[in-house]
Amino acid sequence: MEGLLGSGSWLYIIFIGFIVGLLARFLKPGNDGMGIILTILLGIAGAVLASFIGQQMGWYGPGQAAGFIGALVGAIVILLIVSLFRGKKRGGLPPR
Repeated sequence: MEGLLGSGSWLYIIFIGFIVGLLARFLKPGNDGMGIILTILLGIAGAVLASFIGQQMGWYGPGQAAGFIGALVGAIVILLIVSLFRGKKRGGLPPR
């Protein structure tokens, strides 16, 4: 995990993951219904996804972090994929 989001410090990774996750949830329309832990994991997963894709495309070298914008784009992509599989929730009260 060294180099993830530019640091080996877990506290830094969690903090930046939280910020990236919050921004991704804010920028993607709709209610995602996730708490703070899932928001942090979303941000971290977005960074991992962006780093992986960036390395495969030749944008980043091995061990280089994707950066804040890359992590944000990765988190938004993950949110879009999750919303496709989640679909509409059934049950509950009908809309007014």
